[in-house]
Amino acid sequence: MNRSPLYPPTRREFLKRCGMGLGALSLGGMLAQAESPLGIRASHFAPKARRVIHFFLNGGPSHVDTFDPKPALAKYAGQSLPSENLRTERKTGVAFPTPFQFQRYGRSGLEISELFARTAAHADDIAVIRSMHALVPNHEPSLMLMNCGDSVQARPSVGSWVLYGLGTENQNLPGFVAMCPGGMPIKDSENWQAGFLPGVFQGTFVDPQHREVEKLIENIRSPHATLSMQRRQLDLLRQLNADHERQRGSDPRLEARIESFELAFRMQLEATDAFDLRREPAHIREMYGDHVHGRQTLIARRLLERGVRFVQLWHGAGQPWDHHENIEASLRKNAGEIDGPIAALMTDLKQRGMFEDTLILWGGEFGRTPSVELGEGGKSKLGRDHNHYGFSVWLAGGGIQGGQAYGATDDFGFRAVEKKASVHDLHATMLHCLGFDHERLTYRHAGRDFRLTDVSGEVLRPLVS
Repeated sequence: MNRSPLYPPTRREFLKRCGMGLGALSLGGMLAQAESPLGIRASHFAPKARRVIHFFLNGGPSHVDTFDPKPALAKYAGQSLPSENLRTERKTGVAFPTPFQFQRYGRSGLEISELFARTAAHADDIAVIRSMHALVPNHEPSLMLMNCGDSVQARPSVGSWVLYGLGTENQNLPGFVAMCPGGMPIKDSENWQAGFLPGVFQGTFVDPQHREVEKLIENIRSPHATLSMQRRQLDLLRQLNADHERQRGSDPRLEARIESFELAFRMQLEATDAFDLRREPAHIREMYGDHVHGRQTLIARRLLERGVRFVQLWHGAGQPWDHHENIEASLRKNAGEIDGPIAALMTDLKQRGMFEDTLILWGGEFGRTPSVELGEGGKSKLGRDHNHYGFSVWLAGGGIQGGQAYGATDDFGFRAVEKKASVHDLHATMLHCLGFDHERLTYRHAGRDFRLTDVSGEVLRPLVS
């Protein structure tokens, strides 16, 4: 573009004219990351963790059968629990002791169920929060609370906040990936939504039930155009969108659309490599297991080591951990599908020097009742109902002091009674490990500053190293 003397050339135009454009090429590379909304940004203080992997047990896993042993339940087996210990909106029956054995593991002696015996080999790295509590015993609001920090209003998800705060280390892959075998879970993409944050921070959904990259990621390759042709098409589209934006003012939705087009183009090469497990040695593939949960966990590790900031791994599109009946067989099956992959991931991260700066979160939206579920006519279903009054999650890896249980539920595992921990406390602790003061990581929206932890939340100091 020609400029009159009244409008001297911009720095970019000046550099284009100098050295046959080499200066512009250099500047373009330097500015590309700084200009991107996903460019790397500094945290408030030195972080212990650089990335997060979240194992989400969709449906609400039973804490009294996994990470919160309650021997008192055996004493009351088949009897009504003391009424002061069991006040719930849902009608349940008599005390239901766990059918699984607990054992102490590691130097710490952390008690873990036989269901997670392989994960328990890393007991000294795990910090179990046994005093979690939520707001209501329903899936939808509890999913939103755990994933987005609010059970009612549409809010950005944890992964979106992390991506907003830190950016991503790889501009050619999504910074936030959500994998759920078989399709979307309840509440669909709201679980990894960007909310009022720019859309570029939303999670990218992948269905890992497929093996071929072309099926894992829709439209990863164009059947009609070469890469050079696509590049020219995108350049034209970007110019048209930019003109549209200049005429109408800044629009975050349009900016996010432009970024998504560019990311999709860049992913054609990088994603093909990241999602191709044939590039892994046979012994690594065998360690994770040749099934959907083994494969998606190994893909997650490959994404994390390539700079993806936040990966969420769902256990099924339905609610496979919603064990209202026949919990002994169902829980054993579910735990058997993920125990090995979780243990393999922790071992693999340690071998690669990534464990110390990778934050791992395990858990669901709430727990289960210590009393048995009742069906029609008051007949036992040998399962457990929803329980938001007390449940367990665990953290490991970057910034976490492992080998401990924090807080406690009552003798029967119904209600959190000691060192009660809210979901906001959990999120504040996670952000702390990532180098953020949760009260300062804010975004201006609708006339006020919002944050992941709303107006509460305390870092669980005994958990952080």
